[in-house]
Amino acid sequence: AKAVAVHKRKERFIVQFHRPYTLRTKPDPKCPHRAHPPVKKNDAYSVIKYPLTTESAMKKIEDTDTLVFIVDTRANKIQIKDAVKKLYDLKAVKVNTLIRPDGKKKAMVRLDASHDALDVANKIGIL
Repeated sequence: AKAVAVHKRKERFIVQFHRPYTLRTKPDPKCPHRAHPPVKKNDAYSVIKYPLTTESAMKKIEDTDTLVFIVDTRANKIQIKDAVKKLYDLKAVKVNTLIRPDGKKKAMVRLDASHDALDVANKIGIL
């Protein structure tokens, strides 16, 4: 008769079971999820959408030398100022913005004293 070894269970002295650390590899995809990365367009043409031609906008043009534009909602005042300079060669003194109830952003661009808003509006094609 051959002696059979009795396997003794390992004694555990702590109650909790901690999972042993295993190798964690970084994802290594064989092909990208997107065909190409999205290109962020942030040029002057994407900042300014179109000039506004409402009665109140016309009043601003006549009274306070201010042009009114609908702009991209993510554009800030500095980007709007630069876009006006690039597109229309105008020096803006001040830019006021607001978001309309329909979700579009409106920018009131106050022009420098060297520019007349009526002449600029005619050149752009607002009037």
